[in-house]
Amino acid sequence: MKRMTLSQHFAELRKRILWSLGLFVVALIVGWYLSPWLQKILTAPLLNVWADGELLYTGIADGLMVRFSLAVLFGIFIITPFVLWQIWAFVSPGLHKAERNFMLPILIASPVLFLIGAAFAFYILFPFVFGFFIELNQSSPVPSVILPAVKDYLSFTIGLLKVFGIAFQLPLVLVILNRVGILSKTRAKKMRRYAIVVIVVVAAVLTPPDVVSQLLLALPMWGLFELSLLFMRDERK
Repeated sequence: MKRMTLSQHFAELRKRILWSLGLFVVALIVGWYLSPWLQKILTAPLLNVWADGELLYTGIADGLMVRFSLAVLFGIFIITPFVLWQIWAFVSPGLHKAERNFMLPILIASPVLFLIGAAFAFYILFPFVFGFFIELNQSSPVPSVILPAVKDYLSFTIGLLKVFGIAFQLPLVLVILNRVGILSKTRAKKMRRYAIVVIVVVAAVLTPPDVVSQLLLALPMWGLFELSLLFMRDERK
């Protein structure tokens, strides 16, 4: 393979950054037109358990800010796999074969696990969470009107999607720690009880204050921890 000079490396890096920025701008424009559709999808879990529900715009510019925020979110979603690929294409020529065989599956698995976690939150968690909140508010002992703010609702929803997407990175983190020699399979098994306690605490902090939501995060994370053990190696003697 032909060696590249430092200036050639910078030129290639600049080209890849410009391509990434260009794609982000295109995705941002597309996201602007798709944002009403995205808002409808994100609102569906709430309206499915609250048939006559309505959301509130609290400011004159709320519609603009919501639409722009969703466009940016769409742009980031579209560009992330492309950026990961650009990073891989830039650094892979300088890696050994064993390093390439180690890094490539990680770059592929990370966004896949994130999507699985977000899908789990959207299809499994949200119906329970929103059903719980609507029922709780409707059973108020005093007359009440439920009018969630659009910005607050979307912030809450997108935040939970991120939490579950990040939480589902657990197997990847454990396997990486194992492969670089920091955490052996035997040690991970011995730490199981402590890991379960940490998982429960994290689930209690990151999810809404009801037992169902906390279990719906804690149980998958525990399952992912157990799954990670299958891909971990024992220390070489």
